[in-house]
Amino acid sequence: MATIKPFRAIRYNQEKIGNINHVISQPYDRVRYGLQDEYYALSDYNVTRIIKGLEFSGDNETDNVYSRAKEFLNQWLKDGILLREDKPAYYVYHQIFPLPSGKTITRKAFICAFELSGFEEGIVLPHEKTHAGPKVDRLNLTRATETYFGNIFMLYPDPENRVDAIFDQAINRPPDIEAEELHEKDVLHQVWVVTDPVIIEQVNDEMAPKNNLIIADGHHRYETALNYQENMQEEFPDAPPAAGFNHRMVAMVSMSNPGLTILPTHRLIFDYQKMGSGEILEKAGEYFNVEKLSNRVELEEKITLAEDHLGKIGFACQEGFYLLTFNKPEIMESLTPDRVLAWRELDVSILHKLLLSHIMEFDEKKIDNLENIKYLREPDMGYDEVEKSGTSYLFILNATRIEQVTACTEVGEKMPQKSTDFYPKIVTGFAMLPVSPDERL
Repeated sequence: MATIKPFRAIRYNQEKIGNINHVISQPYDRVRYGLQDEYYALSDYNVTRIIKGLEFSGDNETDNVYSRAKEFLNQWLKDGILLREDKPAYYVYHQIFPLPSGKTITRKAFICAFELSGFEEGIVLPHEKTHAGPKVDRLNLTRATETYFGNIFMLYPDPENRVDAIFDQAINRPPDIEAEELHEKDVLHQVWVVTDPVIIEQVNDEMAPKNNLIIADGHHRYETALNYQENMQEEFPDAPPAAGFNHRMVAMVSMSNPGLTILPTHRLIFDYQKMGSGEILEKAGEYFNVEKLSNRVELEEKITLAEDHLGKIGFACQEGFYLLTFNKPEIMESLTPDRVLAWRELDVSILHKLLLSHIMEFDEKKIDNLENIKYLREPDMGYDEVEKSGTSYLFILNATRIEQVTACTEVGEKMPQKSTDFYPKIVTGFAMLPVSPDERL
């Protein structure tokens, strides 16, 4: 069963940093496309200097991004830029943001120390495949700093949102932190430090019997934590279960939270030489109704109208815009006989297995290695690339629904890479969890 604990976080000293907005950041895997430089320019104390530091040509085994991350952490603690909490706490974390419709909603979370559990135990369920590279990078950072800076975004079952209701009793006051992050500017972040032992006990009682928690975001980070735990247990076999390295910082969100929002992730295929758009569309016609559309606007309107329907995929190429409507479900059973129906009915599964692998003969290893494919939240860059290049193709998808995620995870199915994009991201920098061998929770 799920074991969570309050913890004494390391937090920014708001009296010294000047502006909390200048020291927080997106999760490390979102810090790209020039965003790293923007964060660096905001403040000498921006957390990006630790979680996604600059690399230099002279880096070596002893002087590198990881050693510098450790130096930043230690120096900021010494200088009082970062402070350690006196009391264990849960950190209630609200994100207030507008939907495309204009409606403003709030996603409620709380940050805790989660006792690590292997996937085979059934307490925590992954929902996506992962790549090896990011896990090596995160493990190196954890070994160097003995601290977790970013959160795992974890979904827990709570049909009546009872945990949120308990926390609501404790936060009837101004937040301890209020911030707006550079990248997702329309999101207001509010954090309350909750140390009330009665509230903590009530939350612990509610969470204790829960299982089938789902990793919404942070699969690489969770698997890294399991690897780090294994390494530390080998090195410190007498350490108790309360040792810091047996835990991971997690932002918990109820699966029933009204603010839970999933965005689509589109796919840009580039430098694809095997066949042209005419042949792709001809082959797709065996399994899809292919409808030629007049422009991007019409394509996106039709995709949006089809968000509750199976297998509606947009296709953009130099020759135009097309709506592909899947009409041969038996082919997915033939291509993926070892998969359950819930997995075969995902738009991303139909795209990856049927369109990319079967029709376009795209090497699945290239997809796994992120070769010739880009994942896009906003499709603008993809449309621009398609317009410039006859060897680039853009696939437009609807968002995966939360009930599809749970249907797959409950039967142990991992969804294709980047099947979900939970919005907004859990920002890094509000709390940090020390996990050194002598740390106790």
